[in-house]
Amino acid sequence: MDDAKAVKRRRGAARGRILDAAARRFYADGVAATGIDAITAEAGVAKMSLYNNFDSKDDLVRAYLQARHEEWLDLYRQRLAEVQGPADAVLAVFDAYADHAELAYEHGFRGCGLLNAAAELPNGHEGRTVVRRHKEQIESLLSAHLQELLPGQEEKARVTAEHLAFLLEGAIVRAGLEGDSGRMRSARDLAAALVGTL
Repeated sequence: MDDAKAVKRRRGAARGRILDAAARRFYADGVAATGIDAITAEAGVAKMSLYNNFDSKDDLVRAYLQARHEEWLDLYRQRLAEVQGPADAVLAVFDAYADHAELAYEHGFRGCGLLNAAAELPNGHEGRTVVRRHKEQIESLLSAHLQELLPGQEEKARVTAEHLAFLLEGAIVRAGLEGDSGRMRSARDLAAALVGTL
């Protein structure tokens, strides 16, 4: 292996360790309360290694939020692979949120990591854009599944998707306050009842 490939591999490994450490610290302690020194210490890398992989703390925050979005998408895709129709696909969105709440967190489940971070970021921060796009994508997925369920009724599907997104967001906030996925399961039951009446 030539020197350039070896350096690239080391940087890739360091980037992964830094991002994993940042994800743990940002979720457990908050974005503002987590300094670069805490992240590099937990990742076991030099501060220069962090700046070789991320332009700034803001860049690291954006990467963390994007990685968290991708983590949720992976859970959703796993759930979607098991569905047997558009009604089940709608519920797969709720199931993926509940699955995310059940992951092993250092200090327990504290709610949506994306919303928690967005609450700390100033307006105009690129990280808030990542969070907004994630939430828009969730509503879009719900709408697409509902359009399959309600062919020719695009407006009803859109409005129902918006209502389900509100239900989902309220449930994730309450689940974060209570520290478990119970509210997510209740929201899923409400969504199933609503979808069953369409």
